[in-house]
Amino acid sequence: MGKLNPKQVDNVTEPGTYEDGEGLRLVVKASGKKSWVLRFQLAGKRREMGLGGFPDVTLKEARSKAIDQRKLLQQKIDPLTERDATRLALQKAEQAQKAKAITFKSVTLDYIAAHRAGWKNAKHAQQWENTLTTYAFPILENLNTEDVTTEHVLQVLTPIWQSKSETASRVRNRIEMVLDAAKARGLREGENPARWRGHLDKLLPPRSKVKVVVHHPALPWAEMPAFMKEIVKHDDLSYKAMQLTILTACRTNEILGATWAEFDLDKKVWKIPPHRMKAAKEHRVPLNDAALSLLKSLAQVRSDSYVFPGAREGKPLSNMSMLMALRRMKREDLTMHGFRSTFRDWAAESTNYPREVCEQALAHVRQDKAEAAYFRGDLFDKRRALMTDWAEYAYGSVP
Repeated sequence: MGKLNPKQVDNVTEPGTYEDGEGLRLVVKASGKKSWVLRFQLAGKRREMGLGGFPDVTLKEARSKAIDQRKLLQQKIDPLTERDATRLALQKAEQAQKAKAITFKSVTLDYIAAHRAGWKNAKHAQQWENTLTTYAFPILENLNTEDVTTEHVLQVLTPIWQSKSETASRVRNRIEMVLDAAKARGLREGENPARWRGHLDKLLPPRSKVKVVVHHPALPWAEMPAFMKEIVKHDDLSYKAMQLTILTACRTNEILGATWAEFDLDKKVWKIPPHRMKAAKEHRVPLNDAALSLLKSLAQVRSDSYVFPGAREGKPLSNMSMLMALRRMKREDLTMHGFRSTFRDWAAESTNYPREVCEQALAHVRQDKAEAAYFRGDLFDKRRALMTDWAEYAYGSVP
């Protein structure tokens, strides 16, 4: 029988420790707060364990809890260690329950939202969402991330692995990153079922074995002078953009997004900022006399921050504008991107410029990582000579 009774416990206000017996005691703080403590000894060490506060835990409940802990002591089990293990198990169970409510789709949308600011443009985020919505969500959308298996990933990839190999590869990579994010959030454990090396590479053929290479239709370099003579006949802004694209060997989005602030016409250089480059690195473009002449003529009638302003104020020309110009010339056989190949073929077959100079002119990323680590310059002066020769060949003479 304990020493305390319910009325005593309820009425006591004097700060101190009130023994009930067998290690159970009521502790009253100066603030008036009351709590139950069990003192015990295990392996020669005295320890204390809180059993809860009064009145949330009554005298009767405190005695019952004390009995349970003494039973553990009789088995040489530390009640504190057992309590911590129980709490940890409950936490894991709660986390697992929460994870059950978080689907692959919700983790995907969270991932896109978290990384959107770091991606170069809104189009990239849209591509992420579109590809996963089209190919992954029909299988994975409502699955908990911890339940996604290799079989599920194969169900997504197998139908498109050979017919749409590049898309399939991107989908696989995006699934892998979403599941890695889920693991980092504690929503799944174990290996990633979408990883390629050492896993899916044993179940699917390499993309290089099934990839159908589709080259952008390109104008043979020997036909460039005649083609340029046709372009200069047109005064439409789309054809001006086409000329600058060819003269600089730049990508169409780099041309269309160009602003006057990027150009130093006195120094004959165009600096494209990192956020507009595919490799996310600043690219300096040497301006040959033909490109400079074209830009100066456009500067005389500039009406916008964009070099090639579109119909809508504050927007550049549409990315379809130059392609439509080609169609008006009855050249459906060509693409604008193909002119980079035309330039590269001309440089390789008709000049003695080193490969690295030509590749740098195209702002290609070096595939050899070791070589790239030691290569710091951009061969600007050599590229200026290359682009001057290219303009002279393409035009025959500066217009």
